[in-house]
Amino acid sequence: MVAVLTRWTPVVYEKRETCWSQITKHARDTSWCGSKCLPLKKGVVKNSLGSSEPPQRVSNGTPASWDAQVLNCSEDASVRTKDWFRRLDPRFHQFVLHRHCRYFPMLINHPEKCADGGVHLLMVVKSVIEQHDRREAVRKTWGREHAVDGKRIKTLFLLGSPTTGKDTKNLQKLIEYEDMVYGDILQWDFMDTFFNLTLKEVNFLKWFDIYCSGVQFIFKGDDDVFVNTHNLLQLIGFKVEERKDADLFVGDTISKAIPIRNRQSKYYIPKELYDKPYPPYAGGGGFLMSSQLARRLFVVSEDLELYPIDDVFLGMCLQKLRLAPEIHPGFRTFGITRRKVSPMNSEPCFYRNLIVVHKLSAQELLGMWSVVHSDALVCAQRTSM
Repeated sequence: MVAVLTRWTPVVYEKRETCWSQITKHARDTSWCGSKCLPLKKGVVKNSLGSSEPPQRVSNGTPASWDAQVLNCSEDASVRTKDWFRRLDPRFHQFVLHRHCRYFPMLINHPEKCADGGVHLLMVVKSVIEQHDRREAVRKTWGREHAVDGKRIKTLFLLGSPTTGKDTKNLQKLIEYEDMVYGDILQWDFMDTFFNLTLKEVNFLKWFDIYCSGVQFIFKGDDDVFVNTHNLLQLIGFKVEERKDADLFVGDTISKAIPIRNRQSKYYIPKELYDKPYPPYAGGGGFLMSSQLARRLFVVSEDLELYPIDDVFLGMCLQKLRLAPEIHPGFRTFGITRRKVSPMNSEPCFYRNLIVVHKLSAQELLGMWSVVHSDALVCAQRTSM
């Protein structure tokens, strides 16, 4: 059991006016930002230096820069003639009709993130434009770029474009300004919806293959998780010592799962779309993989049809490589305990001993991070759950 001499009480942080709130005040003024804040046009790849170059290719056929510059992807009309499509739940029609649309123009790109090589760990965070507070919390905690014993850690946030019906023009201005301040956002020109999370996966794998030859490991997670970077680096060290890092893919593995047929579920999949058990896959809240495996996943992903659940899609890619994700008790993507209301889910000594915990609000993440890293917190050496 856990021996705790100092318990966590919620920390109330003073609300300060951030760049985001300052920008919002001026969002209706289309001239407030100027060309320096808005260097990007849809359909044109821009790097951090503001240049636009035609894509070139290296000897292995991989483009030397992002080559999806023009979005020209119409629906596959032949699908409409299929009997199974007529039976398909209408919610999935657009996904199926455009499933062949795989790579999209980049609105914001940072090829320099990996250009100088020597990045030990790349923290890759799935986010959406509106979740600025979560990105701020991640930057102040586990996503802070720094070096540990000479091993550099860098961070990137993956975004799509604002969804239809929102104030897209002003939201885009906000995210471009945020990136101008922090320089840690990759954005593609597809709508940020649940079904498009797999697009975020495959577009990142291609981006990584192009730009990140010097990165050793990737942590990929959501913007509402707690990550104990010390324990994560320790796990990487153990795998390297054991020479088990080449095929490394570790997380909160789910085995023997089947598609959910409940139409009310966010994860509902109709039989017309998929009628087999799922391969083992890691919960998308957070997982760790080696760069070598990421490149192999990119190659096999190009031959697989896109699937609307990104976690499962990666499991399908791993299955094609005849690999399975390794389960690790330090990854808790369903919470420390699956009971939503439990004191264990707010116990800091568990967070000190785990690697990934899902999920926390921005304020909870900031508070828990502060307590876990406080010298005043005293825990037993081992925790049991």
